[in-house]
Amino acid sequence: MPQNTNNSPYTASLTGAGFLVDEMTSVLPMLMSPDQDAQLRDEIINNQHLMINTENTRKRAVAEFKKRYAAVPASYWEHHLTLSHDDQQMSMFYVMLKTYKVLLDFQLNVVLRQWNSVSQQVTNNDLLACINDISTKDDFVASWSDQTKSKIVSSFMTILKKVGMLNERTLDLQPMQASDQSFAYYIKIGEPWFLDACLLQPWEIDRIKQCAL
Repeated sequence: MPQNTNNSPYTASLTGAGFLVDEMTSVLPMLMSPDQDAQLRDEIINNQHLMINTENTRKRAVAEFKKRYAAVPASYWEHHLTLSHDDQQMSMFYVMLKTYKVLLDFQLNVVLRQWNSVSQQVTNNDLLACINDISTKDDFVASWSDQTKSKIVSSFMTILKKVGMLNERTLDLQPMQASDQSFAYYIKIGEPWFLDACLLQPWEIDRIKQCAL
């Protein structure tokens, strides 16, 4: 039986705000504050940190930031703030996979499959096929317009390019680049699946596990 719309684990709200790593990092102190709502309301009006042009766009971005913030423990964000800019890109990629189930499905069911194939490429059509497959089991996803599906696919492809996992010209997949110590953090917090999601080889993961000891 298809998943009922009201019980769907999926959301299309990603289309309201893209990757926006620097923007979310800039308002993290507000998200971490006990006075979160008041500070974010002020930021939506005054735009002192986000530097996003329109108030409506800022409102949509902040709504997504709040979802992303709640998707992982507060201690994760303390760790995020200690990272280099490049590692913050990887950190936010993890958060996006934790926040949006459709992106997690893309990464685990399409990107990993393609990485283990002969071509080692991923295209918009590969991801659209994934959404269409989900649609057969989930009424809410089935209700998405073609435009919404295309926006979600485009957003994910952009994210893959920004984190260095997809060559912009050839669409070839490539492993995430980061230090062993950065990857070891995800083993320490009980999320070793993320190393597979970053397209690391088994021997690399074994080496990183030693760093996590």
